Amino acid sequence: MSPAAGPPERLPGDLPAVTAARPLAGGSIAAVWHAELADGSEVVVKDGDTPAELEAEGLAALAAAGAPVPAVLGHEGSVLVLEYLSGHRGDRRVLGRQLATVHRHLGERYGWHRDNVIGPLHQANPPTEDWPTFLSQARLAPYLGDLPMELARRLDRAIASVAVAEVADHDVVPSLVHGDLWSGNVLADRWLLDPAVHHADREIDLAMLDLFGTVGPELRAGYDEVWPLDPGADRRRPLLQLPPLLVHVRLFGAGYLSGVASRLDALGW
Repeated sequence: MSPAAGPPERLPGDLPAVTAARPLAGGSIAAVWHAELADGSEVVVKDGDTPAELEAEGLAALAAAGAPVPAVLGHEGSVLVLEYLSGHRGDRRVLGRQLATVHRHLGERYGWHRDNVIGPLHQANPPTEDWPTFLSQARLAPYLGDLPMELARRLDRAIASVAVAEVADHDVVPSLVHGDLWSGNVLADRWLLDPAVHHADREIDLAMLDLFGTVGPELRAGYDEVWPLDPGADRRRPLLQLPPLLVHVRLFGAGYLSGVASRLDALGW
C-alpha cells in the first residue's frame, strides 16, 4: 500500500475513527502514517506485507525487558497501530544502560519460539543449543545463494570448518536482542522501533548499530555501566556484521557485496 492511499478506515483495537492522516518518512518497508483520531488522540499506523502480530510480539518482548518502545494499541492482519511518540531527544548514555538491561534477559536457547521477519524477509529462528551453530545455520548459510561464487565459497568454507566457531565462541549467553538495531530504528536517541527479536549473542545488536549508524562513546559508556562486553569484541565485530550485510545484499543488491568482502578479509577467510 502506498502512503498516498491513507490508513485503513477502520483501525484494529476498537480505536476511534481516523479524522486526518499524513505520511511519515522512513516507511521503506511498510507505509506509515501519523493519524489523528476522533477522540483527539494521535497514533502511528503501519501497513506492510508482513503479519503485524510479529512486530507487536517483538515490541512486547522488548518492553517487558525494560526497553523504551512505543505501546502497541492494536493490530490485525498487516496493520499495526502504535503510540505516537514525541518529546525531547534522549540521553544516549541512558539508552545504553537500557539496551544492556534488555540483553540481560536470557533465553534457554538461541533463536526464538517461532520464525519472524527482518524487514520484509523471513527470519528463521530455530531453537539451538550453541551460538556458533545458530549463527552459521540460521544467519549465514541461508544467504550463500545471493553471493557471487568466490564470496560464497569463502563464506561456505568458514561455515563448514571451525572458523566461525573459533571467532564466535566466547562466554556468550542467549540474550534477548532487538535484532535489527540500526540508526533508523532508534528514534531521537530515546526509543527503539521495528524489532526482529530473538535470542543471540548480545554483541550482534552493537555490531549492527556500528555498521549502519554508530554506537558512540556515550551509549557504549552507559552500556558498560550495566554489562561490559567480553574481551575480544572488536575481533568478533566483522563476523557479527555479516548477517545484516547479507540481508542487505538480498534486499538491495550488489552495492553491499564490498562490505561482505571486507569483513571476510578482516576475518582472514
